[in-house]
Amino acid sequence: MLSVLIGVLIILVVGAICFWAIDRFVNDGRLANLLKILVVLICLGAILQRVLPLVGIGGL
Repeated sequence: MLSVLIGVLIILVVGAICFWAIDRFVNDGRLANLLKILVVLICLGAILQRVLPLVGIGGL
């Protein structure tokens, strides 16, 4: 359980760093929004991949 919590926190920190980098280095607003949506979807997928086996859904 603790390793899952640490993994989720690491994913959130990496996502926040990606958001900062997108805000800092991407000049086009539409591209920045699309990249942010992509980061959110990837982070949600990674979090679900770690949490769902604890709940008993999916067992890869």
